[in-house]
Amino acid sequence: MTAALRSSHTVELYDFGIAADGTFYYVMELLDGLDLETLVKRFGPLPPGRAVYLLSQVCQSLAEAHRAGLVHRDIKPTNIFVCRMGVEYDVAKVLDFGLVKSTVGPDEARMTGAGMTGTPAYMAPEIALGQETIDGRADLYGLGCVAYWLLTGALVFEGNSPTALALAHVQTAPVPPSQRKAQISSSLDQIVTACLAKKPEERPANAEALARSLEACVEAGQWTQSDAEKWWSLHAVKSNLQQTAPSASDALRSTASLTTL
Repeated sequence: MTAALRSSHTVELYDFGIAADGTFYYVMELLDGLDLETLVKRFGPLPPGRAVYLLSQVCQSLAEAHRAGLVHRDIKPTNIFVCRMGVEYDVAKVLDFGLVKSTVGPDEARMTGAGMTGTPAYMAPEIALGQETIDGRADLYGLGCVAYWLLTGALVFEGNSPTALALAHVQTAPVPPSQRKAQISSSLDQIVTACLAKKPEERPANAEALARSLEACVEAGQWTQSDAEKWWSLHAVKSNLQQTAPSASDALRSTASLTTL
């Protein structure tokens, strides 16, 4: 089902199968860039306009997945890659649908092993509570946590254990990003805070609605392809791609990344 997704902001799967030793594998496109956790750790919080630029792209990926009845359930900075694609810069790609859940069918069949629920620092309250009915608004909560990280360089909540983090997402009201030294407009502050609402019905209705809100906020349009190209040129982020002439076998490996589960 993941391989059937066609958004340009979802990592592309080329093939999958079972190896001779019984190991399940999939082959996906090789991305030239870095994940959002590494980006912030290395370069600090993003300009608000750049954060909006990237978040809007993620909404496109999630909108398609949700329409197909797929809930990612593990939206977090390490599962969103920002990369160069030809002459395009700051292209966001959503990765790792390994915890995906289908909402299609009467039983909402799980495609996740027992106990695999997501990452506590970015976990929606309904997932932390183990609720059976989960929809795309759980991913919007995770994306709100990602937005918080991009704008402040901090997690929404800190905790000494996964349980403490999960409880905070269920019980504790978040400090708005504007109060964490993020220089953002009130409209963007409200968007992020709405994504972090405890009740799904108080969040944006879907990824398309969130994208529209982002497009309408003050920071929309403040970051352009020209800005992105200048940033990549200035920082010269090391490419994942081969920098020297590869051998025949290396050339094959450079076209796709192989992940085994």
